[in-house]
Amino acid sequence: MNVEQIREHCIRKNEVTESFPFSEFNDGVLVFKVAGKMFLLIDLGNPESINLKCDPERAIELRVQYDDIIAGFHMNKKHWNTVMINGSLEEKLIFELIDHSYEMVVKGMGKKAEKLLSGK
Repeated sequence: MNVEQIREHCIRKNEVTESFPFSEFNDGVLVFKVAGKMFLLIDLGNPESINLKCDPERAIELRVQYDDIIAGFHMNKKHWNTVMINGSLEEKLIFELIDHSYEMVVKGMGKKAEKLLSGK
């Protein structure tokens, strides 16, 4: 899986933007946000993993089940996972985890944001 596949998957979603908000510290970290809230980060200087938001219980289950899913690097370990994209995990799983991250962020925005994002 490569960065462009991930990017294309993310930008197809409602209200998604991409930016480099950490340029003061590291200008190579690409961040995807939904309605202004982060749901995926990838360091383009070392694109072997992505950081994704995750339900806390599921995050722990995934870390136990997969060696290549660990607590979020430089993130809140309760709510974020680092997921390797170097070919060790199935692409289907990675896309599903990206979708879950997006959905977790939207869910946290309340009913008004959910309606905006669903286009209804």
